Amino acid sequence: MSDHDDASTVATEAGKLLLDIRASGLAPADLKAEGDKQSNELILQRLAELHPGDAILSEESADDPVRLDADRVWIVDPLDGTREFLAGRDEFTVNLAIITGGVPIAGIIAAPARGRVWRGVVGIKAERLRLLEDGADQAQPISTRTWPREGAVAAVSRSHFDPATDAFLAKLGPVTRSASGSALKFCQVAEGGADVYPRLATTCEWDVAAGQALVVAAGGAVTTPQGLPLGFGRAAENFRVPAFIAWGDARKSAGSSR
Repeated sequence: MSDHDDASTVATEAGKLLLDIRASGLAPADLKAEGDKQSNELILQRLAELHPGDAILSEESADDPVRLDADRVWIVDPLDGTREFLAGRDEFTVNLAIITGGVPIAGIIAAPARGRVWRGVVGIKAERLRLLEDGADQAQPISTRTWPREGAVAAVSRSHFDPATDAFLAKLGPVTRSASGSALKFCQVAEGGADVYPRLATTCEWDVAAGQALVVAAGGAVTTPQGLPLGFGRAAENFRVPAFIAWGDARKSAGSSR
């Protein structure tokens, strides 16, 4: 079984667990705590079983200095889109990425309430799977699209939209804005449903790593607003990403701050 098959299975298991927890009737504060905790524990246990030589960086676990010398690092977000999870929406995700040399090379985003998994291996393929009761159906290849002459779509955050993002989109010309939560915005770009996803405020590496790998595998680019590469595994920066832009058309990423 390949790494992305392993990761897809793990993310799917964590997603099913999150659905069960949400259906349990817990109070919102307990729901968030249990969702983060149980999903994280399941993922870390399964990755340790499947890939014992790899290091893991998770939003919900203390960083292990061993990670600094590891050839490969898994970056884990066991529950992305907490607000959507608590509100009963279907947009929350489980995100897993493999990092080598500070660069995401594979990413998996599972949306359990939608019954979908998106995954990509940079330089090889990107695809979408539909989850069934007895597993997943055949994977469908996905790809980004070139910037359209008209009808461009921007995936934007429902909860974190800000004036800087508004100004950036205004410079692009007529762009339809599609609001949602969690890493699903990367999935929109990767499968050609959106052309750009700007996040011009600080976020964390575990919110971005899987999405970057997916978008790049599908033919796009994820960079700083200046068109530079993002860095991952940066403990000195508290694993913060100041800003990024995901482009479906990789050619648009050069000088994207103009």
